[in-house]
Amino acid sequence: MPPPHLPTTQSAVLAIEAVAGRHGRTVRAEHDIGRDRTFAGLVGPDGPADEPAGLPHEALLEFDGRPAVTVRLFTHDEVTVTVEGVPFDVDRDRVPGFLNAVWSDLVHVRARTFPPSTTLIVTVPGEPSYREDVGVHSLTPWLTRRIR
Repeated sequence: MPPPHLPTTQSAVLAIEAVAGRHGRTVRAEHDIGRDRTFAGLVGPDGPADEPAGLPHEALLEFDGRPAVTVRLFTHDEVTVTVEGVPFDVDRDRVPGFLNAVWSDLVHVRARTFPPSTTLIVTVPGEPSYREDVGVHSLTPWLTRRIR
């Protein structure tokens, strides 16, 4: 079953706050609303003139506890979720499931000796795993405890 559609930044923020609340996380949110406060004017060949009706809205959400997690929601359905300094590009509709997987500890780090590499893997049930490379010098204590 596909996740519910989150058509706006505000709907995504509310869904993310609900997931954080279920995991006992507090959220600090910063909202940027309007063309002069967002990156919306930088997207498109004609700048801000091709923006659909309404005000552009972006948000930065920071959560307490470990792992260190931030979510940056951009106007054009782009989302970057950063887990312990490792950024993931996640579809807006799939961010609540991704965060639920992180906070449910469905995360591990795969380390290989040859060729040397470390990869942070987030397993979201019913979806392909999210994978991002982690530099050996970027491993935090939280990431190190998840090495397999």
